[in-house]
Amino acid sequence: MMKKAFEFLQNHRKSIYTAMVVILLIFMVIDYIPALSGCSSWITPPVALFAGLAFALICGEAYPTFNKKSSKYLLQYSVVCLGFGMNLQASLASGKDGMLFTVISVVGTMAIGWLFGRKLLKVDSTTSYLISSGTAICGGSAIAAIGPVIKAKNDNMSVALGTIFILNAIALFIFPAIGHSLQLTQQQFGTWAAIAIHDTSSVVGAGAAYGEEALQVATTIKLTRALWIIPLAIFTSLIFKGDGKKITIPWFILLFIVAIVVNTYFMKDIPQVSTIISGIGRKGLVLSLFFIGASLSREVLKKVGFKPLMQGVLLWITISVGTLIYIYVKM
Repeated sequence: MMKKAFEFLQNHRKSIYTAMVVILLIFMVIDYIPALSGCSSWITPPVALFAGLAFALICGEAYPTFNKKSSKYLLQYSVVCLGFGMNLQASLASGKDGMLFTVISVVGTMAIGWLFGRKLLKVDSTTSYLISSGTAICGGSAIAAIGPVIKAKNDNMSVALGTIFILNAIALFIFPAIGHSLQLTQQQFGTWAAIAIHDTSSVVGAGAAYGEEALQVATTIKLTRALWIIPLAIFTSLIFKGDGKKITIPWFILLFIVAIVVNTYFMKDIPQVSTIISGIGRKGLVLSLFFIGASLSREVLKKVGFKPLMQGVLLWITISVGTLIYIYVKM
């Protein structure tokens, strides 16, 4: 009976996928209807990610190309929209405490990643470097930027992305719970999430789940951290003697900064417009997390393997605990 049900879900995965996306969109639209807005309160970033994960692991991948492109570009547009809900002075003030630690943590993560990956676990140099890069800066975006520079093969990319993705999914669920249990302030949690969670999507999702101030702090620090893709890629091309022409610049981060500036100086008399745009960004983030979750296939899990996953876990725990200690001492 269970086998037939499983086969039915796999055979109809495209229809199920479409239905889930439509349901998410309907509930997001309902949020704009005052009498029905309470019905959409359950649509949160963790719920959307979990729904995507459940679909991918039970039904398999549906529309993988659409999924990949949608998750990438929708997340970027959503982050830019979130900028219209932030004030420049407040964002700089909330994020300045994490700036110096960002520099220290990027360099430290790359060094510790080399120690765990190459010396302790003997992971191949390319995969180990990609995992360290993804942990140090901004997950999949860093891996996608560094991969072509070091001429990484598809298998190296898949293993590194799979490792980072699994840990991102776990972080989005457990970080807010840990933050509440430790009674972290909004500032503390936002800083911790931005440093210790790999991917921008999970950082923003965790920040949004914790609170408005945590979202602003986490987003500001994380996107500042993401700018390190550029110097890391240049450094990598010199060390690996790779192709420096293939370095990609995360332009959406610059647009995010422009959005904050526009909101601060040109839209202060029309706050309702800013609220609408940033609200659209939040909904886009939720939908992009569903697409990201639906991208994790059983094949990716099989490819990851024990040693790369263990490198990712050890590195993640080290950074998470180290950041948490720093926050308790300094903040």
